Amino acid sequence: MRAWGRFRHHTPAMIGLGIIVTFVVLAIFAPLISPYDPNAQNLAEAIEGPSASHWLGTDQLGRDIATRLMYGARISLLIGVLAVSIGLVIGVPLGMVAGYYGGWADLAISRFADMMFAFTSILLALTLVAVLGVSLQNVIIAVGISVIPVIIRLVRSSVLSLREEPYVEAARALGASNLRIITRHVFRNSLTPVLVHGTLSIGVSILLAAGLGFLGLGVQSPTAEWGTMLGEGRQFIFSAPHLTTFPGIAIFLAILAFNLLGDGLRDALDPRMRTVDGPAG
Repeated sequence: MRAWGRFRHHTPAMIGLGIIVTFVVLAIFAPLISPYDPNAQNLAEAIEGPSASHWLGTDQLGRDIATRLMYGARISLLIGVLAVSIGLVIGVPLGMVAGYYGGWADLAISRFADMMFAFTSILLALTLVAVLGVSLQNVIIAVGISVIPVIIRLVRSSVLSLREEPYVEAARALGASNLRIITRHVFRNSLTPVLVHGTLSIGVSILLAAGLGFLGLGVQSPTAEWGTMLGEGRQFIFSAPHLTTFPGIAIFLAILAFNLLGDGLRDALDPRMRTVDGPAG
């Protein structure tokens, strides 16, 4: 409850949460909010600026941009959440094993992470999409795999410090199994950095997916996705800048929101903050 109190009074974090909730509401209720079909073409109204009938204008095929942004939020947020989930499901256990057991397991897993670190995130995602093929499913997998090495390193470093804590030594002395120690003591106490980094990684994953879409290797048209919309509008950047401006703003706001939320969670869950407040009652 104290953590929630600190988070609730963290103004930037609440702003970030508000932006995320707004995107989620728009994504869920898009069919009720907009009267337009996101894929319906009307060439007679192509490349129109913002107006009363089309609040953010229309694209090169006469599709309503505001509607496509709302439907695109579904895809972009889905990619971000699922990609980070893949990274956590694979990276957390590997980091736990590497940090707790050490030895050959640590060596093998750390070298695996180092090998993946040889590529930048966007280059790794591009390579994986080129190998797997262009589709929504493969974009999620590619972005998710690019998150794994950072998660491994983060969890490993956290476990290396936690395994020497007195309560872990006491549990080991009482005969607790390694699995019980990892799940009951180590994992629970390493959740804070994982939760914070996972939140920040959602914004990074949205940016990676948008980059793939911009390059034509992400979600394919006519499916609405912010990066794909940005890529389609770049040829009209001077004659119709609204085609790229509004998708760009959506991507910027989403990344900003998850960064603000992650910073707020870090400050709220930081053990040093609990020390300042005094011992929990």
